[in-house]
Amino acid sequence: MLRPSFLNLALLAALPSFPAHDVVVYGATSGGVIAAVAAAREGLKTALLEPGRHVGGMSSGGLGRTDHGRKETIGGYSLEFYRRIGKHYNEPITWFFEPHVAENTFREMLKEADVELFLSHRLHQERAVRKKNRRITELALENGTLFTAKIFIDATYEGDLFAQAGVSYTIGREAINKYNESLAGVRPKDRNHQFDFPVSGLDANNRHLPDIQLTPRGNLGAADKKVQAYNFRMCLSDNPANQIAYPKPANYDPKRWELLLRYIAAFEKHRGRLPKPAGELFIWSMMPNRKTDINNRGPISTDYIGASWLYPDATYSQRARIWQDHIDYTAGLFYFLANDPRVPGSIREEMNKWGLCADEFIDTNHWPHQIYVREARRLVGDFVMTQKDIQTELTKPDAIGMGSYNSDSHNVQRFLQSDGTVQNEGNMEVPVKPYQIPYRVLLPKKKQIENLLVPVCVSSSHVAYSTLRMEPVYMILGQAAGVAARLAIDANAGVHEVSKETLRKKLLSQGAVFDLQ
Repeated sequence: MLRPSFLNLALLAALPSFPAHDVVVYGATSGGVIAAVAAAREGLKTALLEPGRHVGGMSSGGLGRTDHGRKETIGGYSLEFYRRIGKHYNEPITWFFEPHVAENTFREMLKEADVELFLSHRLHQERAVRKKNRRITELALENGTLFTAKIFIDATYEGDLFAQAGVSYTIGREAINKYNESLAGVRPKDRNHQFDFPVSGLDANNRHLPDIQLTPRGNLGAADKKVQAYNFRMCLSDNPANQIAYPKPANYDPKRWELLLRYIAAFEKHRGRLPKPAGELFIWSMMPNRKTDINNRGPISTDYIGASWLYPDATYSQRARIWQDHIDYTAGLFYFLANDPRVPGSIREEMNKWGLCADEFIDTNHWPHQIYVREARRLVGDFVMTQKDIQTELTKPDAIGMGSYNSDSHNVQRFLQSDGTVQNEGNMEVPVKPYQIPYRVLLPKKKQIENLLVPVCVSSSHVAYSTLRMEPVYMILGQAAGVAARLAIDANAGVHEVSKETLRKKLLSQGAVFDLQ
């Protein structure tokens, strides 16, 4: 890695630079891919920079079970993506798909739009964003290259570009009184993904079992800097010809899973039967060709509760350690359930019918190439979308798309109660009505930056972000960002001055949905 001294301003001028682009998109998440495609289809010379080796983010990283909410709210290039997936499977549209099919589809869209794709291009960790007045002028990459553009789009899950640009952002949960949100802050016990019956979190020496925090929950409704749990969306196969055995982590310790054993025993005691892996220990969704998308279910599952708190503002090396820690946690979980003799035989038998897919994630040892960053930094613009905007104030004059998935936050923490039993906190699954998303959520404060758009880490509270953070919505917002870049360049103006009416008309002509008829 190049060191911070590399970014001496006198040296920057001597670094290699690519020909100027109209638009540079940083982050090839699903929203980043569609932002780049949208800009390029508008005739703009567009570069898509991706720190890793793959495109599509979670949509190609194992999240094949699309969180669509009301399907009628999904339009434009987002809907086009799912229709293209459908074409692969000889269907009109497909919402459940294999990871490699999603990535191939994204790559086809980029190639057809003539987007210049630069993989393994990561921003330098410090002072990578050069500015003049209120405009970003240049990005410096770790590999020594420079990129210039008229408009920049930060489409990362982490918000790394805008953080270095010096714009306002936040991490964690707001207090109830910050935006007058009843769902904000530390939450009361929720009926989902909690311990439904008492399970002790203490060992024989009265110490916390592994993966239980040492700190208290916090006061109900209070703010904190904690973020909801991350996980990997596991793609398994029950086809013996397409299986790789569950890997055993190098640091595997079966004692780590004592709490899970206690939960299984408590489940059997209170329910009169063992929990089923598919449906009660995991959400086990079937994908085409005998594959899965596995998500968290219940109080102890693939969500690594409490391990994501430091990730948003962490250095690259710290994030790498957090990422590996999540791999070890998840691999250990599956290996334990499949192999430990203390696990009831029926559960082990069911787990051993499955294995990692041999034909997926080939260059990452068949492990998903994207960790599920459900929430990291969030932009704080002149407008912040909050609970009222997803429940009561549903229409917006500058609407660029719609959302409809329920307000969905996974658990944030696991703590001991006063009696020594364990509980989770932070889960929130609250229905919403289909709502319009305003262009303003893409914009940093006008006084800070005038040529930056943010379609993923948008300006919203934790409560509102918990419904906005879905892959189809990221693509809807990415399309709006790409089109807005064209309008800003044509008007020789900042992104805040884009004609909202012109933007709406352009998006409507491209199939965007603003209302449900």
